[in-house]
Amino acid sequence: MIIGLPREIKDNENRVGLVPAGVKAMTAAGHTVFVEHDAGVGSGISDEQYVAAGAKILPTPDEVFAKADMIVKVKEPVGPEYQRLRKDQILYTYLHLAPARALTEMLLECGVSGVAYETITAANGSLPLLTPMSEVAGRMSVHVGAYYLQKSNGGRGVLLSGVPGVAPAEVVIIGGGVVGTNAAKVAAGMGADVTILEMSPDRMRELDDIFLGRVKTIASNPLTLEEGCRRADLLIGAVLIPGAAAPKLVSRKLISQMKQGAVAVDVAVDQGGCFETTRATTHSDPVYTVDGVIHYCVANMPGAVARTSTFALTNSTLRYGLELANKGLKKAVADNPHLAEGVNTYGGKLTYKAVAEAQGKTYTPLAQALN
Repeated sequence: MIIGLPREIKDNENRVGLVPAGVKAMTAAGHTVFVEHDAGVGSGISDEQYVAAGAKILPTPDEVFAKADMIVKVKEPVGPEYQRLRKDQILYTYLHLAPARALTEMLLECGVSGVAYETITAANGSLPLLTPMSEVAGRMSVHVGAYYLQKSNGGRGVLLSGVPGVAPAEVVIIGGGVVGTNAAKVAAGMGADVTILEMSPDRMRELDDIFLGRVKTIASNPLTLEEGCRRADLLIGAVLIPGAAAPKLVSRKLISQMKQGAVAVDVAVDQGGCFETTRATTHSDPVYTVDGVIHYCVANMPGAVARTSTFALTNSTLRYGLELANKGLKKAVADNPHLAEGVNTYGGKLTYKAVAEAQGKTYTPLAQALN
């Protein structure tokens, strides 16, 4: 198979779909890898490193897309990339289609096979390709929250850890999954007063064992959510329904009742966000203020720490990418039902139920679409 590795063009997206080790694995398996010139520069990877791993460098994205049977990316197509995709091509990347109607319609119109990292599953029900970026985003959410809490950056002027004689900041995290757990690790490590709001009793028990009492867990319901938001200096939205639009748990009214200068970081923004006041921002213009509350809603947070993120991502995506390349999509998904969960579009059909429900579109089971 011919693999195409284009340079990402989303605002300040410095990650790249494969590291040299991934390219070497692909070429060792007999595949050809075309890499766009300087595709890896944002992650500290040179063209020479890719060539040494067996890749061939092409000067333009048009050439990469035109030659490739499978495009390996990090983020969903944007702008001119829409016109570069073609029928029967495999697009292997994060898609987050539920809130993205225009992107969904483009993929359906051009007939591309959209394989989404974020909906591929593991035998235990986890999301192995989403996990590494959720770990990064969860940890980053506390870093950026602490930064914007500084008075010079518009915040309340609160130090996350406090100092002897002065209470630490209150960090409230909605959701105790991968994002929430990693946010709690960093926030607790920095000395903050950390609370996780979580619905699952079993997960709360797990979190209690993980943190040994250093982080509070509270059963999430409308009342505890309201109380948590009102007392938070830093509010982190870490809610996920796999493949579906995030529920709007924090209303505009509740945002207006938060402390002036508090910071709200919505890590669920890729799936539409869990705050009613969320709108996607970029690394070049990351924040806005609603009712005195600073909102950080960057839709590709891990792109800011591109080198760490790129290597962590390839560690997880390469295995499934090799299956697609070695077997072709039809046999790969027939052999691996967990990989089949990643196929969101195929042959002009929408094959992921949660996306179809979110957009009111017709859902076609993948088995039916393949026949």
